[in-house]
Amino acid sequence: MNAKSKLLAAVAALAMAGVAGAEPLKVGMITTLSGGGASLGIDTRDGFMLAVKQAGNPDLEVVIEDDQRKPDVAVQLADKMIQSDKVDVLTGIVWSNLAMAVVPAATAQGKFYLSTNAAPSQLAGKGCNPNYFSVSYQNDNLHEAAGAYAAKAGITRAFIMAPNYPAGQDSLAGFKRFYEGEVVGEVYTQLGQTDYAGEIAQIRASGADGVFIFLPGGMGISFVKQYADSGVGLPLIGPAFSFEQTIIQAMGDAALGVLNGANWSPDLDNAANTAFVEGFAAEYGRLPSVYASYGYDTANLLLSAMAKADVKDADAFRAALRAADFDSVRGDFAFSPSQHPVQDLYVREVVRDGDILTNRIVGTAIEDRSHAYEDACKM
Repeated sequence: MNAKSKLLAAVAALAMAGVAGAEPLKVGMITTLSGGGASLGIDTRDGFMLAVKQAGNPDLEVVIEDDQRKPDVAVQLADKMIQSDKVDVLTGIVWSNLAMAVVPAATAQGKFYLSTNAAPSQLAGKGCNPNYFSVSYQNDNLHEAAGAYAAKAGITRAFIMAPNYPAGQDSLAGFKRFYEGEVVGEVYTQLGQTDYAGEIAQIRASGADGVFIFLPGGMGISFVKQYADSGVGLPLIGPAFSFEQTIIQAMGDAALGVLNGANWSPDLDNAANTAFVEGFAAEYGRLPSVYASYGYDTANLLLSAMAKADVKDADAFRAALRAADFDSVRGDFAFSPSQHPVQDLYVREVVRDGDILTNRIVGTAIEDRSHAYEDACKM
């Protein structure tokens, strides 16, 4: 070994020794585990913790709390985790209004935030931050996929609807960005609404030939059942959030045939995804959802960074996160300059597989998509 090789080997050994001697990393997971939308947070938690269990890393500690889908509770939990629990990284929030209440303050205090789901436009453009990484998407993405695919699905006059909160606003903006037809009705509902008789009457009278909805959790279950009972019969398209694994079981046959934009599906053909789907089903006795897939990828991203750098060295740890040196269930994974994924977007169809409903990919909507706010991020 020559002198240069010896020097490089010594530097590598010192770096590895530094990582090996690093203090344990503590993660604070704030997610929705009770009330409306609990299934989304439970899947997020379970996907994350499956990866943690599989890794068996004793230097990773996870503190989990229920935000009850309330912004004030989420803020209180974040303060407790930062001030009392001394967490290094925060993650887990499902809802964008909660993310907007927590993420800017957490990153301002020097904490890393890894988003397993909520990724509002405010945090993607001018509000981007070196300590904020979205592992899931940017909120508009799955709606963009639906909009891009709608014409192929025969929808030329669309009635579009979402709840009136940040993710709902991003949703309709995303759909319209790639939709080539005419929007004949645009409605914002109340967050948490369960009675859609008025909105269904508007759809019936609109002259639409298809309907796009973003109604997450129980909102979507209520709407799809009421819509099926109404007999309106126009085709439905939406994002994966509204037609996820647990949700479509509750919808029943009313969900069959619905198309939904997604960046992940249980039938994506790569080794990491096959192992994830099998491992999740074995651990929890059910198929995973997109929320579980994002939780799983987020944990594996975090573990990959821990293998390279100590979280106390913020610059090194940030660089290790940006490298995204892990096997994603989505296949190829890379971050854009604003630290959001660059990824393919698909359209899935709700189908029956034996006794359960699930989703299968029917086409690719957009390839290598980042997001619409990239140029506004100045980092």
